[in-house]
Amino acid sequence: MRTPIYAFDLDRYFHPDRFERIKAFASQKETPCLVMDMSKVIERYQEIDREMGFAKCYYAVKANPHDEIIRELSKRGSCFDVASIYELDQLLRLGVEPERISYGNTIKKARDVAYAYSKGVRVFATDCESDLRKIAENAPGSKVFYRILSDCSGADWPLSRKFGTHPDSIYRLIGLSTRLPVEPYGLSFHVGSQQRDIGQWGFLISTCKYLFDSAREFNVDLKMINLGGGLPAQYLEPTAPLSLYASEILRFLKEDFGEKLPEIWIEPGRGMVGDAGVLVSEVVMISKKSQTNPYSWVYLDAGKFGGLIETLDEAIKYPIYVDRRGPSQKTILAGPTCDSVDILYEHFKYELPVSLSEGDRVYFLSAGAYTASYCSVNFNGFPPIKTYIFEG
Repeated sequence: MRTPIYAFDLDRYFHPDRFERIKAFASQKETPCLVMDMSKVIERYQEIDREMGFAKCYYAVKANPHDEIIRELSKRGSCFDVASIYELDQLLRLGVEPERISYGNTIKKARDVAYAYSKGVRVFATDCESDLRKIAENAPGSKVFYRILSDCSGADWPLSRKFGTHPDSIYRLIGLSTRLPVEPYGLSFHVGSQQRDIGQWGFLISTCKYLFDSAREFNVDLKMINLGGGLPAQYLEPTAPLSLYASEILRFLKEDFGEKLPEIWIEPGRGMVGDAGVLVSEVVMISKKSQTNPYSWVYLDAGKFGGLIETLDEAIKYPIYVDRRGPSQKTILAGPTCDSVDILYEHFKYELPVSLSEGDRVYFLSAGAYTASYCSVNFNGFPPIKTYIFEG
């Protein structure tokens, strides 16, 4: 019998004793829910700070906006990247100073720019003339950084096409900025979320060097490169350690900029909180579509609309743990809603124990990022999943 997927090395994700304590903590909670191990968030922040000390950390709030995570990271000195005025309001409510906040979404209303400016935000991302003019009119004197278009090759969750613009367009935006009341400050890019190809940073850093040099034609000295996100969590397929990402990115930077680097920012989201989360679900029903079909369908109370949207196209493959053992079978996993798209894994089939029963709990590991924050509000009447902080 082949080793079933559920029998992975748990030590890669949690010490078994700690995982047992998390399960005990979750046993008192209604499913589905998300349990965040705060110690792993802290450990990851410390690791990023240690390995990537050359970069200023701007936590991407959208990955997991729980108040306790924001408070903990703020206490430790993190800055923050926001995608909306609603995230901004949350940070301000929690006491984060506006000087530590960057408005990183290139898609924003003029009134939202004005609101952020009124609250003290002075750093904005941009990637087109319309947005740049909004910033100039509604946030005069602010620093702007220009987002480079990336194809996100090698990423499990690409972010290409929608964001950023071609370097030639950025060159023109820099020229336009010299005639507007803004400060051309730097460049940004995003290599794609869960990026496995570290070389993607190298290509885009070289593009930044080209634009740094080109900007001098307008007497503009750019000062900052925002490396964006892309640092991975540990899903089923292993990734390189953070130390290798850090050393290679630093090598790319020094190859193009020498020992005197510009100001470097990084925006970890998934890489900060992904491994700290356990999404706890329950088996609602098990069935077969016909007597001759070899695959069982296992329906869970968590699906695409209940925290697991990143199973779309089966892009993110979470480690899945169950307490049952014994012979296994290939299984199709689906969510509980009345939408046919709510199938988690059909082509990639997890092997789960034949003894798995309705009412059993199924644990999705490394589920701390883009689960609770992606959850629908009321589809089929299901409420968003609750998040609990584990500090035991």
